[in-house]
Amino acid sequence: MSGIRIVVADDHPIVRAGIVGLLGSVEGLEVIGEASDGAMAVELALGLRPDLVLMDLRMPNLDGAAATARIVAEAPGTRVLVLTTYETDEHILGAIEAGASGYLLKAAPQEEILAGIRAVAAGETALAPSIATKLVSRLRGGPAGGAGEGDAARGARPALSPRELEVLRLVAAGRSNPEIGRMLIIGEATVKTHLAHVFEKLDVGDRTRAVTKAMELGLL
Repeated sequence: MSGIRIVVADDHPIVRAGIVGLLGSVEGLEVIGEASDGAMAVELALGLRPDLVLMDLRMPNLDGAAATARIVAEAPGTRVLVLTTYETDEHILGAIEAGASGYLLKAAPQEEILAGIRAVAAGETALAPSIATKLVSRLRGGPAGGAGEGDAARGARPALSPRELEVLRLVAAGRSNPEIGRMLIIGEATVKTHLAHVFEKLDVGDRTRAVTKAMELGLL
């Protein structure tokens, strides 16, 4: 089985070299390109079609969120995992809204970063625990419009079953499918089935957007 093909985008040469060195020492991961700014990250993603771009946020020429949005739009199949030092609400929401499939901090243990890469490459979501908490708090604390203009703009809430909501809450907490299965005492295939139903009901294509949309609708 071929490894996960990765482009590393970070404008700090020493930091980038450290990330590349770490990934290069792990079986199943292959760094196929390095970018020192957002524009170069987009160029490499379009040219090399990696499985994943490991993206910093503060970079010259094109910031990480803008680069993420372009990659998601123009390079289907390439997923973006943000790896940064910034954990403000503005940075988190900007990256998620741009289409990032995960958001991790550079201070995280190596094992957490490697697990996040594998999860995102497998189509799952990777959120640092502190990021998941901030995201939930920020979206829950957004403008509360009663049953008026806000609800009209969002449309009717889809009806998720109690089990689907339970699975989605664990996804929002950054849990992987196997972890969710163990916690709920159900098979991993059943977890995937519940998520497929959630995606269909929310009209989304991946876990990250399922969580954010559910929060926007007040389901979480």
